[in-house]
Amino acid sequence: MRDKRVLIPLCKDEVAPRFDLAGQALLAVVDDEDGPVKTEEFLLPHPSADGLCDLVLLRGVDVVICGGIEEEYYHYLRWKRVEVIDNVAAKARQALDRFQRGTLKAGDILLTREQGHAG
Repeated sequence: MRDKRVLIPLCKDEVAPRFDLAGQALLAVVDDEDGPVKTEEFLLPHPSADGLCDLVLLRGVDVVICGGIEEEYYHYLRWKRVEVIDNVAAKARQALDRFQRGTLKAGDILLTREQGHAG
């Protein structure tokens, strides 16, 4: 697999439960051998699905890992040839590790009861 640019909308250190309410995002460049090559966190001026979509396109993102996402934005990103893995509930790094191993899929709930939600 070539390097892939992965964006995860964040709520603290977890995948944000809703794409449109994320106030920050994690951008990672991942390959299948060496783990995250580079990660960068972005604070967004305000939560906005449009702003996140702009960031995805501006940074050449290949994959978005997110919680809930409105159908309109899901289809927009897919139309722009961005893979969307949605309905994921997990620590961001855990989701990234699973993605790298090829085992992350839409609907994965990886939080334990003790971890709760960061919200």
